[in-house]
Amino acid sequence: MSSSRRMLAAIVPGALALIAVGAAAGYWLAQRGSAALHAQSVAIATTTPITGTPQATATAAAAGNPSTGPRHDKPLYWYDPMQPTQHFDKPGKSPYMDMQLLPRYADAEAAGGVRVSPDTVQNLGIRTGIAVRMTMPVRLRAVGAVAFDERLLELVQARVDGSIAELHVKAPFERVRRGQPLAEVLAPQWLETEQQYAGLLNADPQSPAALRAAARERLRVLGVPEAVIRRIESTRRAAATTTTVYAPTDGVVTELPVRQGAAFLAGAGLFRINGLKSVWVNARIPEAQVSEVNRSSSVKVHVTAWPGVTFRGRVLAVLPDVDRETRTLTARVAVDNAGYRLSPGMYVTLDFASATGAPQLTVPSEAIIATGTRTVVIVARQGGGFDVAEVTVGREQDGRTTILSGLQEGQRIVLSGQFLIDSEASLTAAVERLTGPAARPGADKASARRGATP
Repeated sequence: MSSSRRMLAAIVPGALALIAVGAAAGYWLAQRGSAALHAQSVAIATTTPITGTPQATATAAAAGNPSTGPRHDKPLYWYDPMQPTQHFDKPGKSPYMDMQLLPRYADAEAAGGVRVSPDTVQNLGIRTGIAVRMTMPVRLRAVGAVAFDERLLELVQARVDGSIAELHVKAPFERVRRGQPLAEVLAPQWLETEQQYAGLLNADPQSPAALRAAARERLRVLGVPEAVIRRIESTRRAAATTTTVYAPTDGVVTELPVRQGAAFLAGAGLFRINGLKSVWVNARIPEAQVSEVNRSSSVKVHVTAWPGVTFRGRVLAVLPDVDRETRTLTARVAVDNAGYRLSPGMYVTLDFASATGAPQLTVPSEAIIATGTRTVVIVARQGGGFDVAEVTVGREQDGRTTILSGLQEGQRIVLSGQFLIDSEASLTAAVERLTGPAARPGADKASARRGATP
C-alpha cells in the first residue's frame, strides 16, 4: 500500500504539468487562428469602403512597400476595415477590433473604385473578361400550326343550272390530281352551246373564223372545261349528254357540297380544292420580338411527326393583328411540302434565320449585375483595382449581352467574384457604397474631421 501511494505521488505532478502545457498551446493556437481568420476577412482592399490587406497596407504606409512605394502625403483619415463608415482623425487601435486603423489617402479617395491585392485576386478566383465588338446573330424560336396555302385554292363552280349525273369523288379530303375526273354534269345550256360550236366546225370551211372564235369564247364564259372544248374541236361533234368536270390542280377536296343526283343552280360551288405543294405555318411571335422577324427571311421548321427532318420556308408577312390576350402577332410562313408530309393542323417549331447587322459591343452575361434600379458591371483598371460602371444593356443570347452604353471596347470586366469584392455587405449595398464616396469626396473629408478618436 505504501509503494502504491509513492507511485501515485510521483505521477500526479507530471500529469498536471502536461495539462498546463496543453492548455497554453491550445490558447496560443486559438489566438493565432483568430488572427489569421481576421486577416483573411480584410484581405480585400477598397477605397470605399475598404482599403487593403491590413498588414500590407500598414507596412506600405509606414516603411514603403516595394510594389506601392512609400507614402509621403498626409492621409485624409483613418478607419477600421470592419467598420469602414466610421472615420478617425488619427492613427491608433480600432475600438471595435484588436487591430490598427488604416489610412485613407487622397488618391484613393479620388479613385472611387476597389483595390484588391494580386494574391487575393488569385486566391479568390476572380475571373475577368474583355468587352468585344461582334455580330450577334438574331435567333428566334416560335411555335405555330400548319394551314392550307390559300394561294393554291381552286374553286370548281357552276355557271349554269344543272344536276350531278355521276360523282367520281364522293368524300371530302380525298386527294386528287390535276386533270382527274370529278363528276359528270348534266347542263342543258352547256349541251346546246357545245352543239352549236360543233356545227360551226363542220360547216363550210370558208365560214368566218370570227364566228367560230365567238362560239368558242361563249363555251369558256359558260364554264365548259377546256378539255371538253378541245375534244369537240378534235372530234367535230358535241360531247355526250353529260359533261365531265375535271380537277384543275393537285390537292385535297376540302369541300364537297353536292351529292350524286342533286341539282344545282348557276353560281353554286361544286368542289373546293386546296393544293398541298406548299403550306402555310402561322407562327405566334411575341410583341416584343416582332422587330426581329424580317420579311422574306428563311425559316427552319421542325415537326415531331417527322423527327430529324427539317423543312424550309420563308416569311411572307407579319399580319397586323395583335392578340389581346397573348400579346402576340402572327407571322405567315410559306413552307415547301414536298411529299405532302405536312398536314394542316400539325404543330411545328420554327427557327427564324439569323439577321445580319452591324457589330455590337458585347460582354459575357455573367458580368451583368442588376441592382433593381440600374444595371452595372465591375471594370478592372489597367493599373490594378476595380471600378463600377453603369451600363445600358440590349438583348442577351448564347451567354453574351449587348452593351448599348457605359463601356468601351477592350475594357476588362469582372466575370466572377463580384460578391467577394466587398466581403462585408450584400452586393447591392456594396455597389452603392463603391460609387457614393466618389461622388461626394467632400462629405468623407468632413466626416474624417468629425470622426471619433480611439
